[in-house]
Amino acid sequence: MTLQITCPVFAHGEMIPDRYTCKGEDISPQLRWTGVPSDARSLALIFDDPDAPMGTWVHWVIYNLPPERGELPEKVAAANPIKGGGVQGANSWGRIGYGGPCPPSGTHRYFFRLYALDTTLSLKEGATKAQVVKALEGHILDECELLGKYSKH
Repeated sequence: MTLQITCPVFAHGEMIPDRYTCKGEDISPQLRWTGVPSDARSLALIFDDPDAPMGTWVHWVIYNLPPERGELPEKVAAANPIKGGGVQGANSWGRIGYGGPCPPSGTHRYFFRLYALDTTLSLKEGATKAQVVKALEGHILDECELLGKYSKH
């Protein structure tokens, strides 16, 4: 089985509903995944916008999710640890937790990238995307992504 991530409120390549953005409630959408390798020790999730004018903008970082966990519920609280397991890192606003899409202009692409790892990451709460990406090196068993788009119209 191959690792796959889905969202019940938008399909790969579709627009992210306003509810999950700065124009709406700015809450995280429910995410589901399947195909986690049997030898995975943890999962990591990075949600970012490579189209941001100042370089990639990080909206959400989570690591050390239990491999048996098959989803994240809608509206994950901005607190550590996450209910059910997992730790949130810092986003580009310098805060823990989810920050929804809020592009200054145009339509941006937003990627939810899920990584299955052969280890748990030895990082403190609030690690940055750069710290997580460095810690992932050499430990990725499988990865997948979900692309959503958004413009403030």
